[in-house]
Amino acid sequence: MPHSASIEISQLSKHFPAGPTRIPAADNLSITCDPGTMTAVTGPSGSGKSTLLHLIGAIEQADSGTILVDGEDITSMRRSRLEAFRRSVGFVFQRYHLLPALTALDNVLAPLIPHRVAFDKVARARELLDAVGLGGRYNALPGELSGGQQQRVAIARALVGRPRLLLADEPTGNLDSRTGETILDLLIQLRTEQGAPTMLLATHELRLADACDRIIHLTDGRIVEDTAATRVG
Repeated sequence: MPHSASIEISQLSKHFPAGPTRIPAADNLSITCDPGTMTAVTGPSGSGKSTLLHLIGAIEQADSGTILVDGEDITSMRRSRLEAFRRSVGFVFQRYHLLPALTALDNVLAPLIPHRVAFDKVARARELLDAVGLGGRYNALPGELSGGQQQRVAIARALVGRPRLLLADEPTGNLDSRTGETILDLLIQLRTEQGAPTMLLATHELRLADACDRIIHLTDGRIVEDTAATRVG
C-alpha cells in the first residue's frame, strides 16, 4: 500500500513579471500538511492558488524557499530525481487534458506506459474506471463523453500510479452544478479510503472546502486565513 506524503513549505516565494513590475503569486508562504490530510486552497482569481499547487507538484520553480515532501526538498532536486518525484504525484486539472485520440482506458493508462510498476496496469485502470462509474465506457473516446465523465477519467488517471500526493486545480470549474456535485462526492469519498494520498485542492466550491481538514485562504499570494474546516457529509 503506498504511503501518503507529508509536506513542509517554508518561506516559499514566486513572482511573475508584469511590465516593469513583478506580481507575487506566492509571497513568503509557510505551510505544513500531515500525511493523509485533505487541504482546500481558496481565494479569488489571481490569488496564487494554482501557482501554489504547481510549485508543490514541481511544474513551476520557486524563486526562493523550500518545499519538503517526506523530508526531501524538491526545490533543490536534480532533473532526473524531479522526474521520479512527479510520478509520485497525481494531478487533476480544470480542463481535463485528456488525449482526444485515446480511449478512456488508454487515457488512464497513459502515465504508466513508459514505466515498470509492481501491479497489473490494465487491471488497475479498469478498477479505477469502475470506481468512478465508467465501467461500461472503457473504449469511449473523450469526444463521446460528457464534461463530467471526462473529469472522472481525469481523476482515474491521476490515481492510476498510486500517488502519495494528489493536487487538484479547480476540478469542478468547467462543470455545471449537478455534475460538479458528482465530482465533489467522488473526491470526498476518496479521502475516506485506505491508502488515500495527501490532497491539496484549489477550489471555489464551499462544499468541497468544508469537506477538507483545513482551509487555507490566499490573497495576492499570501495566507490571510488558515482554519480547520467544518466537515460535511
